[in-house]
Amino acid sequence: MSLRELIEEDYKLSIKEKNQDKTNTLRLIKSAIKDKDISSRSEPNKQAISDNEILTLMLSLIKQRKDSIEQFEKANRDDLIIKEKNEIEIINKYLPKLKSEEETTTIVSQIIKNNNFESIKDMGKLMGLIKEEYAGKVDMGLVGRIAKSKLGN
Repeated sequence: MSLRELIEEDYKLSIKEKNQDKTNTLRLIKSAIKDKDISSRSEPNKQAISDNEILTLMLSLIKQRKDSIEQFEKANRDDLIIKEKNEIEIINKYLPKLKSEEETTTIVSQIIKNNNFESIKDMGKLMGLIKEEYAGKVDMGLVGRIAKSKLGN
């Protein structure tokens, strides 16, 4: 079952269970996926976004929630902080477990070696390859730090 199908099934189930928080969060995810599908139609031969692209989208949704939490903390809005944390928890259930720092280091090293990347100028290519292959499976911030240390500053 694809990630898209899993989200759709869970959405239907959450409606039946009358789980309002989960229903709202899944509706938000479905809407973001649909928006991305529509924007990707401008590319030739592209119908719907892939599971990897959905994972990337969900990571950006989590990042948005974390940014919102920071703002709500400054405004002492505990009610909204709790809401955002609940949404993050629901979204996280659809993400694979992130690779450890050692596994990430191995992945970065292997891609650098296989593609003969030598300098920081190759950083964009490296990040693109990792994002394409490991979207949602590695912490891209960690990847960036490891890549910088391996490619030099």
